[in-house]
Amino acid sequence: MTTDNKKSFTLWPYAIVGAMVLFMGYIAYFVTKAMNQDVDLVSKNYYEQEIAYQEHIDQVTRTRAAGDVAIAYKPEGEAILVQLPASLQGQPLQGSISLFRPSDDKLDQELPLQPGRDLSQLIETGKLEKGLWKVRVRFSTGADTYYAEESIQLK
Repeated sequence: MTTDNKKSFTLWPYAIVGAMVLFMGYIAYFVTKAMNQDVDLVSKNYYEQEIAYQEHIDQVTRTRAAGDVAIAYKPEGEAILVQLPASLQGQPLQGSISLFRPSDDKLDQELPLQPGRDLSQLIETGKLEKGLWKVRVRFSTGADTYYAEESIQLK
């Protein structure tokens, strides 16, 4: 009697192990990439800003009482228009305009507030990256401080 002891060779166990190794490699790559990603969605001094939040609420309330600050993006002119309330006409104004980019803090800009006679200021956007920006206007008239913020999408 002769018995044939041929063992059949199958690739399935190797394919399953190979697929598992590739999947684990993909997960390790994804975790490494996610851990090295910069997340600049908050300012660097957010703790100090949280402590002064009541002052911020008072500034926003004061701004609404004086008349809202209009912040509008004009894509045809590639500019942001900041219009201060007419009730502040004739008062000495000092302040700044912050252009805050939530996705990349390296692109943030701080500009001086220099309104014209009609209390408006144009900010050119030609050199700014396209995407979401937060325009923050902070100004004062003597002892009173005001604040307005608007999110705009540059195209």
